[in-house]
Amino acid sequence: MGVDRITGEAQHITAKISAHYVDNARNLPWRVPPKLSASGQLPIPYHVWLSEVMLQQTTVAAVIAYFQKFTERWPSVADLAAADEAEVLAAWAGLGYYARARNLHKCARHVTENLGGVFPSQEAELLKLPGIGAYTAAAIAAIGFGQRAVVVDANIERLVARLFAIDAPLPKGKTDIRIGMDALTPNDHAGDFAQACMDIGASICTAKAPKCELCPVQTYCRALAKGDQERYPVKPPKKAKPLRKGRFFWIEQNEKLLLVTRPAKGMLGSMRALPDDGWAAGTDGHGQSPMDGDWQIHENIVQHSFTHFSLEVDLAVYQSDKIVINKGDNKETGLDDALWWPIAGIEDAGLPTLYAKAVRWAVKHKLKDHK
Repeated sequence: MGVDRITGEAQHITAKISAHYVDNARNLPWRVPPKLSASGQLPIPYHVWLSEVMLQQTTVAAVIAYFQKFTERWPSVADLAAADEAEVLAAWAGLGYYARARNLHKCARHVTENLGGVFPSQEAELLKLPGIGAYTAAAIAAIGFGQRAVVVDANIERLVARLFAIDAPLPKGKTDIRIGMDALTPNDHAGDFAQACMDIGASICTAKAPKCELCPVQTYCRALAKGDQERYPVKPPKKAKPLRKGRFFWIEQNEKLLLVTRPAKGMLGSMRALPDDGWAAGTDGHGQSPMDGDWQIHENIVQHSFTHFSLEVDLAVYQSDKIVINKGDNKETGLDDALWWPIAGIEDAGLPTLYAKAVRWAVKHKLKDHK
């Protein structure tokens, strides 16, 4: 794909996408409507940053409620910085990819403690912040500060790949896709243009069954002309995910459930969770219970898919009114930092989705009491 093939049409494509956005922009809580942004009004950079971090590998529909919860609880970056990491992680529970939450808190502290609570406006400076990569830096610079930056998320990637029939498989094709988006991105209102492309990718130029008849740039789309829109962007063959086995331990006493805090490093770091048997991406769990007791084993109650592997979970249940956890004596069992949490309020514990699935299964099946 030559750059000249893109630049010859770019101005016309950009104008049509921008015009479409004025009347069809999604109403999202972190956005400034295009008719207001046209007059120079920009969104709050804190809101742009927070929403963009949340939106990484997560749908808009899932993010809206979390964004509103976070901004109500922590209205400014300084408020978020002052929060305990455990509370931030608990509030994040259910969004997945929990390293984002830890980096979110680190970034809030860095901006508050070292930058006076003000986000930098330039991509190069934004890239220096914890948890901010190339896409997020470009999005904040363009949307939050009105800078010209080339923004490429999954929706834009799909739209541009189809417009110019970019057939180099990903990830190699990302270079040509960025060239295409660079040619399309205007000098002014780059943030609105990026959001316009995101909206078309999310609602019209969808991965399956795109609604090409509604697309404002259908006459320029080379993939549509070929009749093979769903081929783009071209992706390499999927690799089969390895299957791992793990065991969770439901330890119950007086209608309270024993929870632990996972190690800071590793998967789901610093999150509250059920005790488990040390399962990991590269190995099955050992299956050994953390204490002696009359355990009931329920096999394969949860199946959960991670990016690089899948996990099957067994649940081992021990219910007694005589459980004693001696602090400082449980490093080998993983219960050294254990705490009792009322089962009736378990939703407030902020468990990761994987563990919340196991808890929901247990509550649904009303585990028989074997005290």
